[in-house]
Amino acid sequence: MRKKLLWITETAVMLALLVALQSITKPAGQLVTGSCVNAVLAVTVLVAGLTSGITVAVISPVLAYLLGIAPQILTVPAIMVGNSVFVVVLYFVAGKSSKNILRQILAWLAAAAAKFATLYAIVVWLICGVLSKGLLESGMLKPPMLKMLPATFSWPQLITALIGGGIALLIVPVIRKALRK
Repeated sequence: MRKKLLWITETAVMLALLVALQSITKPAGQLVTGSCVNAVLAVTVLVAGLTSGITVAVISPVLAYLLGIAPQILTVPAIMVGNSVFVVVLYFVAGKSSKNILRQILAWLAAAAAKFATLYAIVVWLICGVLSKGLLESGMLKPPMLKMLPATFSWPQLITALIGGGIALLIVPVIRKALRK
């Protein structure tokens, strides 16, 4: 019971932090907001564990859409998958409580690259490429979005994942020490 309560508390705190950061940084743009989101995702998975990380990863894009940050409902599932890939790769490459800095750096770089590749494949290649004609004809995708999405879901995803993951690597040891984890 205590473990379940701890999981709920940690996950809820990270979700609350994520919502606050998304709201506060929205005017600053994708680079700042995306970096903050990736930092929260990384801290969550490295401190609270895989299930908390995946939970926050999946709920985050829904909140972003509701706050007007995610550009279109069509991208929400793609962001869910990209965020989940980020936390899963980070978790499994870094190890549960790895203190090996080289392993953490490798995990950070691999997770950022995996998230970038996932979002690029789903949004740029699949949605804006393979499925674009049908999505345009059905009205699910508008011509301006077809031009904007590739710019949003390409290199900026790699940059924000690198920045957010880097920030997390700096603060996770402090958080673990404070929580005695």
